[in-house]
Amino acid sequence: MDNPKTRAGEHTGNQLKEQIWRTIFLSDTPASKTFDVILLWMITASVGVIMLESVDKIAAEYAGLLHALEWGFTILFTIEYAIRIWVVRKKLRYLFSFFGIVDLLSILPTYLMLIFANTQFLAVIRILRLLRMFRVLKMARHMGEANVLWNALRASRAKITVFMFGVVAITTILGTVMYVVEGELAVPPTKGFNSIPASIYWAIVTIATVGYGNVVPVTVVGKMITTVIILIGYAIIAVPTGIVTAELNQELNSIRMDRRECDECGIRGHDPKARFCKGCGKKLSAVA
Repeated sequence: MDNPKTRAGEHTGNQLKEQIWRTIFLSDTPASKTFDVILLWMITASVGVIMLESVDKIAAEYAGLLHALEWGFTILFTIEYAIRIWVVRKKLRYLFSFFGIVDLLSILPTYLMLIFANTQFLAVIRILRLLRMFRVLKMARHMGEANVLWNALRASRAKITVFMFGVVAITTILGTVMYVVEGELAVPPTKGFNSIPASIYWAIVTIATVGYGNVVPVTVVGKMITTVIILIGYAIIAVPTGIVTAELNQELNSIRMDRRECDECGIRGHDPKARFCKGCGKKLSAVA
């Protein structure tokens, strides 16, 4: 015969797990909202510590403090990770989910650096803690909008691929021309144009309007070509933007088209500009 106290204890334990689960994974209670705010500040502070550790002067002067803070955050995140595994219903699903892997990678490097030597480079992986903000801020609910953008990019890939091949051809040709003008014909040869690959690199930097400034043409012809390259660069920025924008508008229109439903016959898939149902002829509601 089951012991009533045992059953009561199990019920209380299940209630506790359910309450903790709601606090950690949901945001519909004051406790869960408070937890999200605290976790958000912890993530921000821990990322700040990681950044400060990369500054040699600060790392040397405050090494002990930064080390203590990092271990403090790691221990807190480890406790949180263990609690998530304890309260979650489908443990394997969580462990191998995107956020489950991110949670593990957020704490694992610190322990690996303690066990293995020369693994300081793994510290960079801790910056993945930033991805946890997507869950804290509940950004996953906006993935529908991200899918719209992704579909627009996929629809544009053929046009963008052709466009990028054109850009590669232009930069290769102009880089080679600049090598001839500045590296071969100029007396003395201009510094930085000593080979075709170096000249192509300069053309890419110029056409992208980055302008590092360490390689500058000195001949009149070279400066004229540079002017043309800069103007082409501005045009190049506009073209892919226009391609993606057109596809994005088309994607949004198709979504609106799918959502419009005739009140009379229930048919969907009308043209966004249609005023009447293509099935029964009843007047449609305006597109939102």
